[in-house]
Amino acid sequence: MAHYYTTGEFARMAHVTIRTIRYYDNKGLLKPSFVNESGYRMYSDEDFLKLQKILSLKYLGFSLKEISNMTIHDTSSDILQSLKMQIDLVQKKMENMNQMEHALQNTMQIVQQTNQIDWNEILNLIHLTDMEKTLVEQYKNGANLNIRISLHEQYSTNPKGWFPWLYEQIDFTGVQNLLEVGCGNGELWKQVPDNVLQGKYICLSDASGGMVHDAAVNIGRERKKFFDFRVLDCQELPFPDGHFQRVAANHVLFYVQNMAKALEEISRVLSGDGEFYCSTYGTGHMHEITELVQEFDPRISLSEVALYKLFGLENGQKLLEPYFSSVEKRMYEDSLWVDKPEPLLDYILSCHGNQSELLYPRQREFKKFLEEKIRRDGGISITKEAGIFICRK
Repeated sequence: MAHYYTTGEFARMAHVTIRTIRYYDNKGLLKPSFVNESGYRMYSDEDFLKLQKILSLKYLGFSLKEISNMTIHDTSSDILQSLKMQIDLVQKKMENMNQMEHALQNTMQIVQQTNQIDWNEILNLIHLTDMEKTLVEQYKNGANLNIRISLHEQYSTNPKGWFPWLYEQIDFTGVQNLLEVGCGNGELWKQVPDNVLQGKYICLSDASGGMVHDAAVNIGRERKKFFDFRVLDCQELPFPDGHFQRVAANHVLFYVQNMAKALEEISRVLSGDGEFYCSTYGTGHMHEITELVQEFDPRISLSEVALYKLFGLENGQKLLEPYFSSVEKRMYEDSLWVDKPEPLLDYILSCHGNQSELLYPRQREFKKFLEEKIRRDGGISITKEAGIFICRK
């Protein structure tokens, strides 16, 4: 039997002030389960889970706007996923705090022994303090990537799936060394059997330390032995010429600041008979989502720049040809059929444009807008234009 509590009872049981509950209510973070006939705002046991997550994320450094985006669709069935996410964040924060304690101890010891300040240790302390912001940013990046992958996994019409297809495009014959730049959460390598990995040096790299950490966790403790995880910038690769028989970059090149430099480096570390695999989108990729948000609010832009203009299926071959002797394009045939509003809203909020600012105060209104579209047509059809270039040295 469900139990319900007034605002005062709920606040008292949670050991927070009534003002705190009302504040989160006004911000749209913690709405009551219902308002009774007398006008009392009533909260349920499940609302304690929501409050716990809000307080936990606030403690870990997330803003109220970020917390709203992360909790708006939470249900009681999400509790295990929610707790797992919080444990991961707490562990990262504990690691950061342990490093901070060690640096403080070292600094104090040096001052006590020499009566002098080691300015390198002071700089290290500044760096560790700043890592608090980095922790939050890295988690947001990882969470957004998982949201985008999840939409494709759940609603793609092609049963093959992007990552299994991508794995099938890579020729592992005679490969000793392989490099992935921009490995993200390492999802590609969950498709690869152990016998293919054995006896090879496989370096999974990303410019984001948070992504590299997520890749190691996602791949799992038992299979980590097959990989070398590194935080690397693909514009400056610390490997000798011709070191790798294969290099992969899955939806990465359009994020690189200096693409020419990155392609020079990738070509340099690729062996004479090597192959470079790089994937991207086309101009029509998921255009229905852009049209949806702009129908709701024409001011919304899901990206500061159209990524396919930087490196897409239409212009990619021309950009690659100066660095490789041959470039072949292969297309992945797929589309999405989405019949629930929540995953679509999560995906939209995970994009890199101004949508959070404009949708934040109108999220529930936008959700109803999506629900009406789905109710009318049974679902929303979304075009996918994705593929891969296979480049030979």
